[in-house]
Amino acid sequence: MKYLLSLVLLVCLCQTVVAQENKVLFTIDEKPFNTEEFIRVYNKNLDLVKDDSQKDLNNYLELFVGYKLKVEKANKLGLQYNAKYQNELKSYRSQLAKNYVNDSKVTNALVEEAYERISKEVRASHILILVDENASAEDTLVAYNKIVKIKKLLDAGDAFDSVATQYSEDPSVKENKGDLGYFSAFRMVYPFENAAFNTAVGQTSKPFRTKFGYHLVKVTDARKNRGEVAVAHIMILNPSVKDVALEDKVKLTIEEIYQKIQQGESFESLANQFSEDNSTSGKGGVLQRFGSGQLASEKFEEISFSLKDRNEISKPFQSQFGWHIVKLIEKYPVQSMQEMRTDIEDKVRKDERSVLITNSLAKKLRNKYKFTKNKALYSKISKSVTNDFYTQTWEMPKNKKELSGEIAMLNKDVKLYSHSFLSYVFSQQKSNNKTKPISKLVDDLFEKWMDDQMIQYYNDNLESEFPEFKNIVEEYRDGLLLFDLMEKEIWEKAKTDSIGLNDFYKKNAENYKWTKRYNVDIFSSTNKKDIKKTQDYLKKGKTIEYIKSKLNKDGAVNVMVKSGLFEENYDVIADLQNVSKGVTSIVEKGNYFFTVNVKEVKPSQVKTIDECKGKLISDYQQYLENKWVDELKEEFVVKINQQVYEEVKAQIVK
Repeated sequence: MKYLLSLVLLVCLCQTVVAQENKVLFTIDEKPFNTEEFIRVYNKNLDLVKDDSQKDLNNYLELFVGYKLKVEKANKLGLQYNAKYQNELKSYRSQLAKNYVNDSKVTNALVEEAYERISKEVRASHILILVDENASAEDTLVAYNKIVKIKKLLDAGDAFDSVATQYSEDPSVKENKGDLGYFSAFRMVYPFENAAFNTAVGQTSKPFRTKFGYHLVKVTDARKNRGEVAVAHIMILNPSVKDVALEDKVKLTIEEIYQKIQQGESFESLANQFSEDNSTSGKGGVLQRFGSGQLASEKFEEISFSLKDRNEISKPFQSQFGWHIVKLIEKYPVQSMQEMRTDIEDKVRKDERSVLITNSLAKKLRNKYKFTKNKALYSKISKSVTNDFYTQTWEMPKNKKELSGEIAMLNKDVKLYSHSFLSYVFSQQKSNNKTKPISKLVDDLFEKWMDDQMIQYYNDNLESEFPEFKNIVEEYRDGLLLFDLMEKEIWEKAKTDSIGLNDFYKKNAENYKWTKRYNVDIFSSTNKKDIKKTQDYLKKGKTIEYIKSKLNKDGAVNVMVKSGLFEENYDVIADLQNVSKGVTSIVEKGNYFFTVNVKEVKPSQVKTIDECKGKLISDYQQYLENKWVDELKEEFVVKINQQVYEEVKAQIVK
């Protein structure tokens, strides 16, 4: 996986043009691999890979040859013919092609529209009637009639949330009654965003369609975008089972932590010691910055944005996940258009808005490509389309022979056939196009069909027009093949080969050992006298509850405790000398004093397979891969042109 990421996925981040003579660097079973690809990929990965060994040219060549060997093995096994692989590659190429289909005027208009919307946030509720975007005309009509009926109920004065709860087919409606909260541009699919931002506060939109189905949107509020906020938090998780005693204990713990903060103790240190959000506790509770609607807890967002001054700390509050205390680090207002333009353009090209850009491109392609129409054949086809089209009952002509042939020629090398156009006309019946007379409708459809053909031709030839596009597609193609091969040959085997895994574990058991571990209660305080009293109580055999009752009085939390089984390098345990069962000496660390009650000492021992399974499987995968690459070198004949390689090394060193 490391090699796949470094050699394939990372190479798509940037492009480097290398001006040099393209020579054969090595061959695999006489198939040549050239210097241009090797240098290009090496240069692109140079600053991206963290492993310095992969930056060494000799090691990198070894990796690159190994990578190509795997790809050749995948081709040899015929994995390139797998339908799932072909669909994934086609989907990726289609997504990538959007970056090459552009119209600057349309793009600028969309960027400006997006920035205007980014500057705002709307709160909206919606009702959804599900219907697939490629559903039949009958199913589409059923869904449309449902949404129209619902709209009439709303127009008659029925409450939106009640109607949503009763009729909406959005699975989340049971929890939110249709309320989606606040959002800005790019948070919803483009047609939905348009409806929300074009509907006045307090009003309900007309029915509209997205790829999910038909919607009604009611805008309940609009405000200036609050931007993003960066906070740190301390979280104590809600109990996993409904238990009043456990819930009271959680609440008491967060209140004790809050009292410690009020007494002047470090938020970051308390987060590190007590927060049960394992992803942030080690970083002082710091979360990645976020904007409205990006977190699962609206309450957490509202509390975070309500804090006004840096380092301001909230009172404890409860979300659906647990109890929190939040500290404001920084607020980030919406940036200027100039600062955001590049990011917005990138989002526009990846968003449904890109369809508008693509349609605009078709007009330019009319000038770029030449096409001629077979007027005689077109006339016959046009007459075969009847008014049944309007009622979606028109059938393809039965006199196929008379209407068969080349209806147009594109760019002097692509023949376009009448059957394709007739199929297109047939499919457009569900669009409810009412243009009349029918001959005018057919003319319009022909122009749209020709636009589609030209855009398709343009897409099909992107590789010849844009070398960097060709490189990225080829690299992704190889990456997909390699992924399928590695999954088949290495990853699944490592997970399912219990005999091989056990054998590898036995041979390498010394690599999977616990260090010495301690079952302890760790007591902490900012006051040395209080921790000394704690130590004395512990030596007398007093319980945690007794110690807290004696030292945490009058609303002051002077001592806190954390219990568990920890390795010898854990936090304050690492600072203790000659740890043994019993009460330790007092240790000062930062602004805190600690004493530890060691209840049990577990010696260093080999982990069970279950205890080290993640790392064990990863190591076994690496072992299998290394062994497998050696086998591939025996299966294929690899010849490296040392003279050319020396030239490559000299060029890269320069």
